[in-house]
Formats: sequence, C-alpha cells, structure tokens
Amino acid sequence: MPLEWVDYRVAARLYFLGQVAYSCGDPLFLLRGGINAATRVQSQLRIHSIIATYGIHHALNKLQDDYAPPLSNRTLFQRDDHMCMYCGQRFSPRHLSRDHVRPTSKGGADQWSNVVTACVRCNNDKAGRSPEAAGMELLAVPFIPTHAEYIYLMGRNVLADQMQFLRAHFPRTSPLHRRISRGMPR
Repeated sequence: MPLEWVDYRVAARLYFLGQVAYSCGDPLFLLRGGINAATRVQSQLRIHSIIATYGIHHALNKLQDDYAPPLSNRTLFQRDDHMCMYCGQRFSPRHLSRDHVRPTSKGGADQWSNVVTACVRCNNDKAGRSPEAAGMELLAVPFIPTHAEYIYLMGRNVLADQMQFLRAHFPRTSPLHRRISRGMPR
C-alpha cells in the first residue's frame, strides 16, 4: 500500500539500514559512495521511484477504514479539480474558497464530507445558507479521499510508474479515475 512520499535521502537511509523489502518502478538516482581500498570498486546505490519497506510502519493507521486525511484548501481544490462546485468553472487557487455545504453556523463540520470548492463569488452568494436555501445546485457530492487518493492529491510531479501504482490502490468508484484517464492536470 502507498503510505507516503519520501525524498531520495530518506530512501537511501532505508536502503542502507536494510529496511527495503523490494523496489519497483524506474531507477531515479544513482548515488556513488567511496572507493573500497581492497577491491578498488566504488560503492553505488540505485534509488527507485517506489520502495516497499519491512516491518510495522508508523503510517499504517492511515489505511484504517475510519481514516480521514488532513483537510487543507490545497488538497480540497485538487480533489475538486479547481472547479467551483456551484457554477462549474475552473479557477486559480486565489479565486477559490472552501465552502461548507452545511454551514458551520448551522452545525456543519469542517471535514471532507461537508466541504466543496467554490469560487469567491458563488461562496458569497450562498453565504450562510444551505445550497437548497440559496437556490444553488451542488454539481458533485463531496467525498473523503482514501490515503492513496490523498497521496495523489498532495503529489507534486507524480511519475508515470508512481501514478500507475497509486491508481491501482484507488477505490473502483473514485472520481479521480476519470480525471486521470482524461489526462487533465490535477
């Protein structure tokens, strides 16, 4: 299961400590070390794009059924493809806001299942009302991303082999499958 992004230094440390069970994907880095005095051979370490580690990992709790990843505007906007869930237009992050479907003033929670991306204009028009009370239609039902989906949403530049690995761990019903198939930017 995909658990987290690590940089090449952390991966090198995991290789050195014997924590890597296997690696797959393309090699990303070739690190060169010192030259062995007896053999005159320089040590080398290939860092692959995907590594699996041994043992119990601190991130395993992220795989539990009740896990909800941390909510941030950046990942929320990524989840909703930078699209206002009321007018259907795409915007840059500075023109977007977090809208609570059930307003917090009416007991709505600040959690994935109650928030959508809205442009500033639509969010102001909706104000502290429900979409129904404001006469606005919600274009998509908010969902809680799984940990694999969250890793994708957080990803900077996800390589093709990493994307294939992540996508294999998305739920079959994930709306992110369609977006990735279309080749649309996150």
